[in-house]
Amino acid sequence: MTYYGRWTYKYEEMARRGALGTIIVHETAPASYGWPTVKNSNTNVMYDIVRKEPAKAHAPMEAWIQRDVVVDLFKRAGMDFEASKKLAQTREFKPQLLKGVTLSAHYAVDAQVIKSKNVVGIKPGTERPNETVIYSGHWDHLGVGLPDAKGDKIYNGAVDNATGIASLLELARAYGKAPAPKRSVVFLAVTAEEKGLLGTEYYASNPLYPLATTVGMINMDALRPDGPARNFSSSGDAKQDMLDMLVAKAKQWNMSYSPDPQPEAGHFFRSDHFPMAKRGVPAISFESGEDWLEGGEAAGRAAKEAYTTNNYHQPSDEWSAQWPFTGMARDLEVLYSLGRDLADSKAWPNWSQDSEFRTVRDQTAAKRK
Repeated sequence: MTYYGRWTYKYEEMARRGALGTIIVHETAPASYGWPTVKNSNTNVMYDIVRKEPAKAHAPMEAWIQRDVVVDLFKRAGMDFEASKKLAQTREFKPQLLKGVTLSAHYAVDAQVIKSKNVVGIKPGTERPNETVIYSGHWDHLGVGLPDAKGDKIYNGAVDNATGIASLLELARAYGKAPAPKRSVVFLAVTAEEKGLLGTEYYASNPLYPLATTVGMINMDALRPDGPARNFSSSGDAKQDMLDMLVAKAKQWNMSYSPDPQPEAGHFFRSDHFPMAKRGVPAISFESGEDWLEGGEAAGRAAKEAYTTNNYHQPSDEWSAQWPFTGMARDLEVLYSLGRDLADSKAWPNWSQDSEFRTVRDQTAAKRK
């Protein structure tokens, strides 16, 4: 998937084109998550950052619809959904009218301006304090929402993303005890990731430390609290020097890199590193490996699939006394070492020559010496 396949882009683009509303058809396979994730993520309070011209980012109505429902609507209009979808993948597609199908919508909107905060810590550099390496994770989840079958309506977010925030705090603790690095190291806990990466979008639009002299961003989102794995992955496989550095670094722990197994799911655009990446900052989102030392790939994949189906964006994403956290501990050793190397060096990692983010980064090259 490219960024143009993401639901966030679809909403933005339709608003720019003046649409009255946008209804996205949810299909589990390409989305990589089921309808409960959509329902639980979009039926409580919705947020956006304050914009000067909000109508250019959002149409008056934004909604989701299940595939089976839209297939039935097309059938009532004498049309075939799959045929129309296939045609829409060609340049010959023209807008189609669902004859005899109408929509009435009434919204009781309670619009408020609220404040939510990003939380930032810094370990100042001794020689080049204006050059920064960023570790990040998002502290929000879905809060209180629709109850599950057991009546539980508290969305704890223990894996997504308390594991990322725990990692961020432990890395900050480690840097706090160690001798100061030559460059500054920033620890960025962002808000409203679940509402569209809003906390990072705000930081990237209003950076505390110049993006041109931000060396790179290492993001941690939903790490696995299980035992150690033989491998690791990342959200998407965007080619960049920092990924190459991480792959080389992980070999010291006998860990190999496994490319994103679901590139069609657009994971690169779904975590907090992306608002920085699209502004040119080298950024990566670390993912725990699935080839476990105990149980191999079968156990690791089964655990991931079970989490996605049964716990992801559901009240059941809760802390468990069964979690050993030994895998996370080793992953953080790798991420600490990578960040420390960057913070003590004069290197400026970049995107590959054919990356869509390379041009943006190169425009500020004169500010990096």
